[in-house]
Formats: sequence, structure tokens, C-alpha cells
Amino acid sequence: MHEYSIVSALLARVEAEARAHGAEAVHRIRVQIGELSGVEKELLESAYELARERTLCEKAELEVVSVEARWACSSCKSTIPKGAVLRCSVCDLPAQLAEGDEILLERVEMEVPDV
Repeated sequence: MHEYSIVSALLARVEAEARAHGAEAVHRIRVQIGELSGVEKELLESAYELARERTLCEKAELEVVSVEARWACSSCKSTIPKGAVLRCSVCDLPAQLAEGDEILLERVEMEVPDV
């Protein structure tokens, strides 16, 4: 289950950002997970619950946004409909994955003391 290593890297990145901003706590983390990323949302959430103990993210909510796979022509950028042959109907070129394989830290909400 590589979700545990993903969560470990995620927490390290979030804690580095929080420390860089002098944060006392992290309240919410939002990540985008593409449907073709190979990440199981439920396993990621479960791994997060275990790994966040005794970190700045201990009480932080994890929000996971699922991103559907989207294919497009590499030349004319026409979108290829879901379930269609992965070839452009206009240019007859192979389609490229435009989105849906990402694992992206989108947002970190943290508590920073008044300066």
C-alpha cells in the first residue's frame, strides 16, 4: 500500500510549509487525486488518520477531491469523450492524458500567530 508513503510525504511537505510560516497548527489539508493516479481514496484517508498523530496536522481535516481522467488531442487540444477511442476525430492523432493522474497538494489552512 503506497498510500502510507504518499501520506508520509504529504505530512512532511505540509509541516515544512507550516513551520516556514510559523504556524501553531494545521486545520485543513486539501488534495486532488486523479482517478488514474493509482491512489485509493479510502486507503489514503485511513493512512492519514494513523500518520497524523503527534504532528502539526493532528487535528487537521483531510479533504480529498477526486479528478476524473480527461483525454485530449496533443495537436488541436480537442477533448476526447469518455469511453471513446483515444484518437482525435479531427486530427487522427493519438490522445494524451490531460488530467486525472495527479496527486496535488492544493491547499493548507493553518493557524499563524499574530505578529
